[in-house]
Amino acid sequence: MKKPTQHHDDRRNSVSEDYARAVKAPASSCCCTPVPKGAVAKLAGYTDAQIAALPAEAVVNSFGCGNPLAFSKVKAGDVVLDLGSGAGIDLLLAAKKVGRKGKVIGVDMTTAMIAKARKNIAAAGLTNVEVRKGIIEKLPVESGSVDWVISNCVINLSPEKERVFAEIARVLKPGGRMLVSDIVADDLPAGIAKYRRLYSSCLAGAIGEKAYLAGLRKAGLVEVAVKDRIVYDASQIEAFIGSELSDAGSGCCAGPPGRLAKRWAPRLAGKVASVKVAGRKSSKAIARR
Repeated sequence: MKKPTQHHDDRRNSVSEDYARAVKAPASSCCCTPVPKGAVAKLAGYTDAQIAALPAEAVVNSFGCGNPLAFSKVKAGDVVLDLGSGAGIDLLLAAKKVGRKGKVIGVDMTTAMIAKARKNIAAAGLTNVEVRKGIIEKLPVESGSVDWVISNCVINLSPEKERVFAEIARVLKPGGRMLVSDIVADDLPAGIAKYRRLYSSCLAGAIGEKAYLAGLRKAGLVEVAVKDRIVYDASQIEAFIGSELSDAGSGCCAGPPGRLAKRWAPRLAGKVASVKVAGRKSSKAIARR
């Protein structure tokens, strides 16, 4: 496995800075956030009942592309690990599923996100949730210690996805499962990677679906499959890119969707998707520390 480079660290730092700025921005902010604040909670599979039962701060500061618990069989007593747990919406939902005898662990690299999550956990009155600071390429979690790994639109942000996949396999108990929501994309234009906002917005760092699944299998997981898929059309992609990128002025709110958005959207139509990916660690696997 390749060793981390300064470029990888720089990429992680820029993502962390963008999300720290986003979580501090007003809920009505129209720009300069990775994704519209609270949009995932309304559009990505969370029910009205789930949203109503959560602290408002957890919902409005939700950044993601799906509900990774929607198709899971998380049960009472399980240990659940959330990669890139953010402000904690999935931590809170998982905590209700596992109950008092279970445990939920969140890992995030952004101090502002961790503080927000802990505030939301306290507001929800939960005692079975813990948030740890760390990176998903080197999880501060014991090997073979969790029943479920979940994540919501975070792995695409990693510049070292192979390390993330290996860490998922390491921390799962034999027979443990993963279910993550993420963005995948094929044949992205090379020039898109230079736009920092588009990387933090879960687009520029995305890899193809086949490569994603192959990476998980290479890490040793079995029964790897896509359980749900939403493919974005040109209008959705243009709106998404346009909200993050403007060529009219210097600021991200300086004008209407730019020429680049209009040029790229037709090329990306049908190539970018939100997916739910499942996998399992073999019950014969030996956990490594």
